Amino acid sequence: MKHRDGDALLNDADAPPAAIQSVALSKGENVDDATPILVSACLAGQPCRYDGKATPHPVVLRLLEQGCAVPVCPEVLGGLNTPRECVELRAGRALCRSGRDVTDEFLRGAQASLERAHAAGCRRAVLKSRSPSCGTGRVYDGSFCGTLVPGDGIFAALLKRHGFSLCTEDDLPCEGTDTGLASKP
Repeated sequence: MKHRDGDALLNDADAPPAAIQSVALSKGENVDDATPILVSACLAGQPCRYDGKATPHPVVLRLLEQGCAVPVCPEVLGGLNTPRECVELRAGRALCRSGRDVTDEFLRGAQASLERAHAAGCRRAVLKSRSPSCGTGRVYDGSFCGTLVPGDGIFAALLKRHGFSLCTEDDLPCEGTDTGLASKP
């Protein structure tokens, strides 16, 4: 159960972190809303990244343990293998370093992930930053030189078009820090 203490949001150990509520609910949804949260599967500890690794985040792992998270990997759901060639976005296309176009797989995976999100009742998501699928706000530019540009990954853009509230792991607190962020006006 969550309590208000002035403008700060406090939470019990078994409640979804207030950081998720504060950051991901930027559209004015009720902060006590207990609907599940869609998460990038790599943040939930699943080794599904292009390099075959996971990038687990403690807040996402906590959500998963509490049964509040619905993990998805749009790239895997689109039929791509793990590991796989690195992909970046260029001119609206998902291209491998070799030049192979995997846009169709990205679109298919984004749609399958959206369907899972809808089936689970999700309205918000914590996604992997800078990913060509899940990146929100900034993605790599397609030069494979590590240059970031404003933009969204293919799945993140689809979620935005469907009214989801999005954040990335970069917006979440690290383990051991206060997750009781001040509520936004």
